[in-house]
Amino acid sequence: MKRALNPVPDRNDSAKAPARPSSEGHGRRLTAAFEALEAFPALAESRNRVLRLVREEHTAAGDVVAAIESDVSLVIAVLRIANRAPAPKRARVATVPEAVKMLSPSGVEALAARTAVFDFFERIPGWDAAPERFRLHAVATQRAAERIAREVDLADRDELLVSSLLHDIGKLVLVHAYPGYPGQVHGDARTPEERLHRERRELGVDHALVGGVLARRWGLPARLATAIERHHSEEPHGEAAAIRLADMLAHYSQGNQIEPARMLKVARELGLDAGKLRSVMYELPYPSGQQRRQIDPCPLSARELDVLKHLAEGKVYKQIALELNLSTSTVRTHLHNTYAKLGAVDRAQAVLVATQRGWL
Repeated sequence: MKRALNPVPDRNDSAKAPARPSSEGHGRRLTAAFEALEAFPALAESRNRVLRLVREEHTAAGDVVAAIESDVSLVIAVLRIANRAPAPKRARVATVPEAVKMLSPSGVEALAARTAVFDFFERIPGWDAAPERFRLHAVATQRAAERIAREVDLADRDELLVSSLLHDIGKLVLVHAYPGYPGQVHGDARTPEERLHRERRELGVDHALVGGVLARRWGLPARLATAIERHHSEEPHGEAAAIRLADMLAHYSQGNQIEPARMLKVARELGLDAGKLRSVMYELPYPSGQQRRQIDPCPLSARELDVLKHLAEGKVYKQIALELNLSTSTVRTHLHNTYAKLGAVDRAQAVLVATQRGWL
């Protein structure tokens, strides 16, 4: 008979595969693991960057959002707090920009300041190296999802950045619930699909299903929880399909085995043919050089922004006036108004501020 997973595993039996736990024991283990994740730590560097940004006088909201989105624990924390706010008629918050706006800089600062952290060079009792291993794959999947979203022009891109970062959150539950996870459970399984099959066979659940349950437990939007829950389904659609493909691409970029035919099938579901998928696979390991995301609303009119874009290209007033079919005095007036709105003293500062905010 196969040995059931024990809270303290016998080192002499570490190579044995665990048997599926009883329903009663299974429920208790998962409940305890859900509670343990309340203290899942953030990377110290991520937390410190958020604190530094919110304490600076002129920080773009996009920079704060990006710092939070780089860390699983911080994303969970801001979304949970944002969704606890009493507002019966308000839809649940599914994106970090929404959550940051709701919490305000002072709220984000207070939240980050009390977040538990881990460091690259330290081990945390109860977690070992799990936080860093998990974070690296989560961020790689998030980067791939962002690349996919740009390629196929997906809606709700901000929500996809959250669901892709949290897609494997169920694995952290299983790590805490079963000491033999993932090593004993996955055994010699090579691909994500094989590992998922082993989870279902040995534990009776898989990490995707557990992740969806956890997201709902935290009060996150149902559609986000559903995307996490279904990202390993046989026929994923929409956001779940984007997460599935991003997960495959992350494994590919990390040198892990994947099933090419399955990857292409999911890509086609999203409208990516083999040629476009090859391009994404080739480019993904390299810096994308993408523009900064526009989070703050731009205070400039369309004409003022046109004039500033020309100014950023190094053109003088007369050139700008000619190309935009304006008088030189009108160009000067637009730029005067632009400087005032941006709090800039000259053209260089105006271009810098607009670039930092993602408006150019």
